[in-house]
Amino acid sequence: MTHDPVIDALLDTLAANPDNHPVRLHVAQLLLDAGRSAEALTHAITVLAAEPDNITALRLAAAAARAEGDETKAVSYTRLADALDSPPPMRAPAVPDTADELFQQWTDTEAVAEFGSIGAAGVTLADVGGLEDVKKRLHLSFLSPLRNPELRLRFGKSLRGGLLLWGPPGCGKTLVARALAGELGASFYEIGLSDVLDMWIGSSERNLRAIFDVARRNRPCLLFFDEMDALGQKRSHLRGGGSAMRGVVNQMLAELDGASTDNEGVFVLAASNHPWDIDSALLRPGRFDRTVFVPPPDPAAREAILGFHLRGKPTERLNLAKIAKATEGLSGADLALLCEQSTETAMEQSMTSGKIQPINQQHLENAARTVRPSIGDWLETARNYALYGNESGTYDELAAYLKKRRR
Repeated sequence: MTHDPVIDALLDTLAANPDNHPVRLHVAQLLLDAGRSAEALTHAITVLAAEPDNITALRLAAAAARAEGDETKAVSYTRLADALDSPPPMRAPAVPDTADELFQQWTDTEAVAEFGSIGAAGVTLADVGGLEDVKKRLHLSFLSPLRNPELRLRFGKSLRGGLLLWGPPGCGKTLVARALAGELGASFYEIGLSDVLDMWIGSSERNLRAIFDVARRNRPCLLFFDEMDALGQKRSHLRGGGSAMRGVVNQMLAELDGASTDNEGVFVLAASNHPWDIDSALLRPGRFDRTVFVPPPDPAAREAILGFHLRGKPTERLNLAKIAKATEGLSGADLALLCEQSTETAMEQSMTSGKIQPINQQHLENAARTVRPSIGDWLETARNYALYGNESGTYDELAAYLKKRRR
């Protein structure tokens, strides 16, 4: 079996984040294209176990099953996909009636995003519960200089470069990035790993260039890259077939430097669970030179997360502050699971009794005792870097958090 460096990189990402279904589907398509249909079918079925109505997964499963010679399964998957896939009626494109409308159509500067998703942020930092230290860092290093141009020029404060949000998985890095876009009044353009990487040589670099072009044509725009440790991994770790990934890192450096392009009005942010795996060239001045540690949610943030996930559901009067105090070390994703388990318990009781049984304090407390922190392995790895790899002070925020956590 031949090994494709892009597929291998995506599989490594899935090993760290198995619930990333868009990446898993992208891997399945690449495996199918590479003739590894049995593996592709396994990945498609994994997604369907969590999302039975995922049309893309159904079509991939059908194609993989057909490639494996199982026509019965292929027909079943196709029939279900066809039943779910009912496209809206096509509308004819609007025809300009006047010369002014035609000119406007020609000179419209907005670009449709072929990769990722772009739109209004919809939230600001005021909507993010807790994380006051993170908000303070963002204001000092990013927002305040932007909002005070005269003072910035007087002190020679540059706005070149990007911002890297890092920390354990499931702790709100994407939400913070979206809220920052809201503070800036900019569009939020979110890019995942599968939006950039492609199995064909040179295609990943072209995808990355196209993404930056879309951001420049939609400015002000906050361009957000998730999983930067996989997209911009250290070139020294890329051997043999890793030359394709080297090209992606080099293209990212060229786009950030903006030597031949104008990045004015484009704010570049990235998120990473493993910043120690990012190529050091990406962290130099003018690139991702500002870093902010996003820790597991503090009590205020945990209370806000619980309230968000219970919003709109039938509940009794709840003491969420008590639950927040009892869930130290849980990530935002863990707290979402806690609320989901409480909801399932209340639904089961409602079905048994024949009437609505609202979510109560006991449901939440019982769930809090069963949900275990999912970031334990991450903390163990991060602790080693804070203790033994922090000569430059890169992980001072992490070291301070770990020290505070031991108290």
